[in-house]
Amino acid sequence: MLDELLELEHQGWTSLCDSAGADFYGRLMTPDGVMVLAHGMVLDRDAVVASLDEAPPWRTYEITDERLIPLGDDHAILVYTGRATRDGDEPPFVALMSSVYTRRDGAWRLALYQQTPVPERSGR
Repeated sequence: MLDELLELEHQGWTSLCDSAGADFYGRLMTPDGVMVLAHGMVLDRDAVVASLDEAPPWRTYEITDERLIPLGDDHAILVYTGRATRDGDEPPFVALMSSVYTRRDGAWRLALYQQTPVPERSGR
């Protein structure tokens, strides 16, 4: 289960690097799914798709410290630290991330995604 869900997270990040996130998350999210983002917004699936159409691409990403919390055969939470960079002088985005997945019609679907920013430490 961990490998399957981690692969979906990698596919999602890759889509964000390739400016294809709107299509990817439009397919992956449940109809009633939401994203709780670091800047204090809660977006439903339609708002996620609309926002990703305009989002600048990420240049690089990294997933570390991944952990799976199984909630049965068809539900699980994936928790990890994500680090991503964009072109330019913008500092890296680092956050603790959690994705709640549910299996529907034999496929994993994203029901909830949440970001909690990790404060930048001095001296880094």
